Amino acid sequence: MVSSIRLGVLAAPIIALTVASPAQAQNGGTVSAIDVEGTQRIEAETVRSYMAIAPGDAFTPELIDRSVRNLFATGLFADVAMVRQGDRLIVRVVENPVINRISFEGNQRIKDETLQNEVQLRPRTVYTRTKIQQDVARIQDVYRRSGRFAATVEPKLIQLEQNRVDLVFEVNEGPTTYVKAINLVGNRDYSDSRLREVLRTKEERWYRFFSQDDTYDPDRLTFDRELLRRFYLSRGYADFRVDSAVAELTPDRSGFVITITITEGERYKFGEVGVNVTLPELSVEELEPLVTTASGDWFNAEEIEATVEALTDAVGNRGFAFVDIDPRIERHPEERTVDVFFDVKEGPRVFVDRIDIRGNVRTLDEVIRREFRLTEGDAFNTAKLRRSQQALRDLDFFEKVDVNTVPSEAAPDRTSVQVEVQEKSTGELSFGFGWSSTLGPMTEISARERNLLGRGQYLRISAMLAGKKSQIDLSFTEPYFLGRHIAAGFDVFANQRRLDSQSSYRAEAIGTSLRLGYQLTEALREDWRYTLRRDRIYDVDDDATRMIRDQEGTSTLSSISHTFTYDRRDSRIDPTDGWYVRLNNELAGLGGSERFLRTNVGAGKYFNLGDQWVASMSGSAGYIFDINDEIRISERYFLGGDSLRGFAVAGIGARDDNDDALGGIWMYSATAQLDFPLGLPQELGVTGKLFTDFGALGRTEDLAGEQFDYDSSPRMSIGTGITWRSPMGPLSLDFALPVLKKDYDETEFFRFNFGTRF
Repeated sequence: MVSSIRLGVLAAPIIALTVASPAQAQNGGTVSAIDVEGTQRIEAETVRSYMAIAPGDAFTPELIDRSVRNLFATGLFADVAMVRQGDRLIVRVVENPVINRISFEGNQRIKDETLQNEVQLRPRTVYTRTKIQQDVARIQDVYRRSGRFAATVEPKLIQLEQNRVDLVFEVNEGPTTYVKAINLVGNRDYSDSRLREVLRTKEERWYRFFSQDDTYDPDRLTFDRELLRRFYLSRGYADFRVDSAVAELTPDRSGFVITITITEGERYKFGEVGVNVTLPELSVEELEPLVTTASGDWFNAEEIEATVEALTDAVGNRGFAFVDIDPRIERHPEERTVDVFFDVKEGPRVFVDRIDIRGNVRTLDEVIRREFRLTEGDAFNTAKLRRSQQALRDLDFFEKVDVNTVPSEAAPDRTSVQVEVQEKSTGELSFGFGWSSTLGPMTEISARERNLLGRGQYLRISAMLAGKKSQIDLSFTEPYFLGRHIAAGFDVFANQRRLDSQSSYRAEAIGTSLRLGYQLTEALREDWRYTLRRDRIYDVDDDATRMIRDQEGTSTLSSISHTFTYDRRDSRIDPTDGWYVRLNNELAGLGGSERFLRTNVGAGKYFNLGDQWVASMSGSAGYIFDINDEIRISERYFLGGDSLRGFAVAGIGARDDNDDALGGIWMYSATAQLDFPLGLPQELGVTGKLFTDFGALGRTEDLAGEQFDYDSSPRMSIGTGITWRSPMGPLSLDFALPVLKKDYDETEFFRFNFGTRF
C-alpha cells in the first residue's frame, strides 16, 4: 500500500548555502565548469541557464546566492545545494514532483467539477508548495461563499514512482454558518424590519431551507450596501450614506451577527429642474418634455438616471454621437431642496476600439456580441452600453454580467469594453404535479435547454397528463436566424381534452407551427406564425343536442397569424409598472377545411404604488369572421374560469337544451386588480389581491346557419385572493362572487391552482 506523506514534510525546502562551508564559498579562483547532479526530467543545460554564475566567472558568494534564488524561483526544485570542488562548481538539485492526478475527498455540498475549476494545479504540472497553499485558499473561499466558514482543507500527497505524486484535497465541510442577526444602527424614519426587507442577506429562519440568503457572504453584504443606498436615494434622502457594515462571528463560531451603521440625513424635494444646452443645433424646448423629474416631488435618484437615459437616447437619435449629459445637483439644506440641471454638452470624441469577452466557457462569443448595441469602431455611447448589459442579463444565461470600459492602448480617443460573465446552468429536467380547477389533478415532465450547445438556441420537450387534458409538445427556437436578430422556430404538439362536463364531447388535436419574430424597435415587436392542425371531435354524449352532434368528425386548420406587440412594462414576467398593447390577426383558409378571419386585441396598464402595492388594468377582445362557412365549436370563444373568475369554465354565454356550452364568435373581458403585501416577509412571495372581472360572450350560430338564442349582456364578478410564488411552483387562491349574471350561467365561488416542479 502506498503511504501518504503530509505536504509540509515533503515540501519544506532546504536553504542551499547552509551545506557549503565558508572555505568552499570564499572569494578567489575562477569557475572552470558547472556540474549538475540530481536531475531526472530537466536537462542540465536548462539548470545552468537559470543560474547567475557561469564558467569563466569568479567564485563569489553573491553570484552563488543569486543563482540559488533563481533556481528556487522557477518552482521546479524542492532543494538546491551548491558546493565548490577545486575550480568546479557542483550543483545538486532535488526536482519537485509532477502531479499525476488531483482528487477531492469529503466534499458533499460542492461537486468535484466546481472545485476542479477553482484550483490552479493540473495533472502533469509541477507541484509547488506555494500553488498548493493558493489552491487551498481558493477552495476555502468557495465554501465561504456558500456559508461554510468552518470548512477546512488539508492537502496530502501520495508518492508514486518516477517522482510523481497524486494530490488529494481532504475537505471537512463543517456546518453551515448562518446569519444569526442583522442589526441596523442610525435608522430613524424606517424600521429595522422594513430595511431588512431591502437587504439581500437575511436572518436565519426555518422557512429559508430553499435559499442561501441566510448564509454569510461578504460579496452579498457589499451588494446590500448598494441596495440600501438605492432605497434611500429613491425616497428623497440625498445625504444618505452607509457608515459601516461589519460581520462578526458569534463566540461559539456557529453564525454571524451583522451590524450596519447608516446616516439617513434629511429628506429633500426637487427644487428647480431644468435643461441647459450648449449645442447650437439643439433647443431646450424639444428636450424639456423628456425630463421626468418635477419641482416639488420628493428627490429620487432613479428618476434622474431615467431622465439622463431618455435625453441620451433622444440626442443620439438626432445624430449627435458625442454628447455628454451631466446632471448637475445643487443642495439647499436650509430649504431641504435639490436643484437639478441637466447639462447637455459636447462630449469627448471616443470610439470603441475592442470588445473583450471573458468568463464564457460554454457560450460562444458571437452569442454575447450580437446582444451589443455597439460594435468595434462605433462612437462610444453610454446609454447603448447600458442597454447592452441589460440585454445580456435578460438572456438569463449568466449568474453575473459586468461590463466596464478601460482606456485603449491603441489611441487616446479609443476605449475598450471589457465584458466579464459567469455562466450558470441553463438546462432543466423537471417533474411536476399539481391540481387546477380547470384541469383537475395533473402531472408533468419536461426537459428544457435555453442555451443549446452554447449557441443561445432554445429546446423544450414536455408531456402533461391531467384529469381533463393530456398534451405533448416539442419546441425549438433559433434566436438569431440567418445571422440576423430574428427569432425563428417550430412547435410540434398533440393534445386531448375531455369536455364532457362543459359541452358533452371530447376533442383531440395534432399539428405543427412555424414561427418568426423580430424587434422593430426596443419596445415594438412583430411575430408571424403558420399553423397546420388536424382537429377531431368524438365521443359525443348520446343525449347531446343536434348542435353538438353535428360537430362530430375531423377538420383541418391551415392558418397564418400576425401579431404586433408594443411593450413598455418594466418586466414581462412580474410587471409592476408600464403598459402594453397587442394586436393579433389569424387567417384560416390556406388549404384545409376551416375558413375564417380572427382578430384579437389586448392591452394592460400597471401602476407601482410602492412597497409591493401594484394596481393593474387589463383587457382583451376578439371576433371571428366566417368565410363561406360556419365556425366550428372548437374555434369559438369561451369565457369563465381563469378568464372570468366567479364563473365556471365555459360558464357564460349561449347554452343548448342540454345545458352544453356552445361558445361565441365574439367576446370581450377586462380585469382591474390590486396586489398588496400581507405583512409577511417579502421573500416568502405571498401577496394578497382584490379584483373585479368583467366580460361578455355573444352571437352563437348552429351548424345549419340558424340563429340561436343567446344573451350577450355583460357579466361581472368581484373577489379577493392570495398568490404565493412558492419554491415548488405558483399557487393561487381566488374567491369570487358574481354580481352580474344570468340564471343559466354556471358559477364558481372558489378557484384553486397549484403546480410544482422539482
